[in-house]
Amino acid sequence: MKAPQENASLRSTFPRGPRSLPPLARSTLDRVAHHRRDLEWLAAAWSRSRVLVVDTVTGGRALVDEDGALVLFDAKEAPEVEADQRMLLGVEPDGTPVFAIDAPLPEQPGARAVNLRDVGHLLSDRDAGLFTAAAALAQWHAGHPYSSSTGLPTTAAEGGWTRVDEAGGQSWPRTDPAMIVLVHDGVPGPSGRCLLGNNAAWGSGHEVRRFSCLAGYVEPGESAEAAVVREVVEEVGVAVRTIEYQGSQAWPFPGSLMLGFCAVADPAQPVQVDPTEIAHARWFTREEIAAVLAGEVLDAGDGARVGLPPASSIALYLINRWLSRHDPETGSKPEEL
Repeated sequence: MKAPQENASLRSTFPRGPRSLPPLARSTLDRVAHHRRDLEWLAAAWSRSRVLVVDTVTGGRALVDEDGALVLFDAKEAPEVEADQRMLLGVEPDGTPVFAIDAPLPEQPGARAVNLRDVGHLLSDRDAGLFTAAAALAQWHAGHPYSSSTGLPTTAAEGGWTRVDEAGGQSWPRTDPAMIVLVHDGVPGPSGRCLLGNNAAWGSGHEVRRFSCLAGYVEPGESAEAAVVREVVEEVGVAVRTIEYQGSQAWPFPGSLMLGFCAVADPAQPVQVDPTEIAHARWFTREEIAAVLAGEVLDAGDGARVGLPPASSIALYLINRWLSRHDPETGSKPEEL
């Protein structure tokens, strides 16, 4: 089947930059939420559906074919699961329903098992949306076999979009809001700089020391913008201003929604890392970032070289948008970040 065209309504919201949407914010699917409680419709839809198999035991892997497209199965060819284990992802533009199931990946000639983190940026808009939704939903079900309020066992309902305990109590898929911010100096041209950090949780002693945008969860009673200010100060001791929202994407590892921002800071401020959060932090010029992306080696110290975030992350999306704003021929200005 030919993949549907990209979601024009979403893309028109983000018309600028090297890619108008973050890699895992793309989708072509109609989620048809109004059908989730209709058991008769769900049963009929399953019989004519395509099924995406994800395996949470292996970290939410799915199959892609030799061309890098997701492998979907006809319902009669998919692994057998109970009806309440079928997760309705939505309906394709041509009317075909798509479900996901959590099961061991079937043997498929020429196919290979992949993680969304590794291939999300390479997928079509359609496949990126399918895989992201399926991974997030399957991970939530796998992690919530009991009700958090009653402790009773739960079962899936409403096409996989809720879980119900024996007393009738319902719970819904968990999404945790988190902010991620590219801090930069507001200076155009190759000498403009951004501040990136190496997370202490990533460990040391590697040949590549990965630097990324600063990030953290939005706390209860806090706005995303307030979280940006707080997290940057907590992690690197730097005050920021001119906070601007850039876009969002799901990060289902296991269930975050990453809210992307850019913010301006004065590089004259001393960088003071919280060692429990950040192992290293430093300012990089656009010239240095472009060199690393081009495959050149940049010394990170201690025999390591600088690495950047994975291509499926919103972190690299933010970095690339900032990097693209330095060309005088485009007429771009720092405030357009």
